[in-house]
Amino acid sequence: MIRSTEEFRVIVKAARRVGTPLMVVRTADPASAISQVCVSVNGKQDPPPFVVWDFIGGLQGRNDAGKSAVSKVLGENAPGLGPGDALAVAQRIAPDTILFFLNPQRVWDQPDVVQGIWNLRDVFKAGGQMLVLVTPPGVTLPIELQNDVMVIDEPLPSTDDLARLVAATFESAGVEAPDDPTVAKAVDALVGLAAFPAEQVLAMSLSKKGLDLDRLWERKCQAVEQTPGLTIWRGGETFDQIGGCENIKGFLAAVLNGREAPRVIVFVDEIEKAFAGTGTDMSGVKTEMTGTMLSWMQDRGADGLIFIGPPGAAKSAVGKAAGATAGIPTVAFDLSAMQNSLVGGSGERLRAALQVVDAISQGRSLWIATCNSITSLPPELRRRFTLGTFFFDLPSAEERKAIWDIYRTKWSLTGEVSDDEGWTGAEIKECGRKAWRLNLSLKESASYVVPVSRSAADQIEALRRQASGRFLSASQPGVFTIESPQAAVGGGKRTFRDAD
Repeated sequence: MIRSTEEFRVIVKAARRVGTPLMVVRTADPASAISQVCVSVNGKQDPPPFVVWDFIGGLQGRNDAGKSAVSKVLGENAPGLGPGDALAVAQRIAPDTILFFLNPQRVWDQPDVVQGIWNLRDVFKAGGQMLVLVTPPGVTLPIELQNDVMVIDEPLPSTDDLARLVAATFESAGVEAPDDPTVAKAVDALVGLAAFPAEQVLAMSLSKKGLDLDRLWERKCQAVEQTPGLTIWRGGETFDQIGGCENIKGFLAAVLNGREAPRVIVFVDEIEKAFAGTGTDMSGVKTEMTGTMLSWMQDRGADGLIFIGPPGAAKSAVGKAAGATAGIPTVAFDLSAMQNSLVGGSGERLRAALQVVDAISQGRSLWIATCNSITSLPPELRRRFTLGTFFFDLPSAEERKAIWDIYRTKWSLTGEVSDDEGWTGAEIKECGRKAWRLNLSLKESASYVVPVSRSAADQIEALRRQASGRFLSASQPGVFTIESPQAAVGGGKRTFRDAD
């Protein structure tokens, strides 16, 4: 993976030096990619002809040599050319020309376009020209071209690039140069954005009074959320606002404060549903997406945890609170929102989302996935979550008391619920919220709650049996076990033993 602009330039220069005729540059900022390629191939001699084709302007010279090259093949009044015609004309373009072809993914499945691209391979190899297909992140080539086209990804701006951008933006706005802590905070807020949107959100958050970091973060969140399937969790709940689950909270605190601490939490809710159908779907979409995820997590060495348990047992609450506790972003990762009806579109969206995650985290992301049943999750995907699988059981009496205390304080509630056996934290929260919102006593509010331990007793018991002796406990140190398979509905009798 290319991680810096300098590395990108070195690869482009090397490709140019060995006469690579066909190249795909996947980028979130086409203008930046074109500029970087131009800088990479400019040497001590005069620059080569640079020519750009797009759907509106047709073939146009980008520099004087490029304008001359276009006029020689089309004449002074160059007509607008469609993609197929432009590729045919390109066979006669001047030696050493760099031809940028924008958004080819929109048309390269057409027979004349894919053939036109392939036809340039040997012609450009002999003449020293290069065709650069500029596409969005994540796209895949038609199968006819995959063995003939070099694919490289332009990286998103590095922290050094962004620091220079911050300094230049302050200068152009006539604002006093920022000190180092301000630059560091601004860069931290901008990491993960392409150069153009980074410059825009920075400028819109800057005034004569200085930089509004809160506004900058909000605009950065909005920019990230333009990527299908990604949203930034804005809830501010931390671990001290969640009752119970002390074992997993302690373990996560150690991860968040340890060596190689993550810079981003990636939260995947109900992951078993997101990957349902892997290996069996007729379209192959889920299988492709699973393979992409597996490869990405392995290549990046991404760490992760899986939370399993009945609904309302605080799996999602703990996962989302991890980011706020550590003061880092939490990105909600929605696989279903990445699916696309176009062939290959789902994989492209997933790869684009992963590129954003990689950029935001600077290679240090922590994945937290929840599931209500782990049996349908592909085993090979489970193995990527290397930090362990934790079982969230119904809260004990001590844990329920801690949860009640939190919400009594939050909503200034008084009174007691006579029987909360088998209640989840979510049900306690909802009971308290109803009492506050509807001006009811806790006892009255409780009459409108049917705990999941009663409505789904069989499923919860099955989950306990599945987890017993296999998964870590979210509440107590060690592996979760049940003393009897006939545990009572309200949580039953539970024992714990230390992990071997």
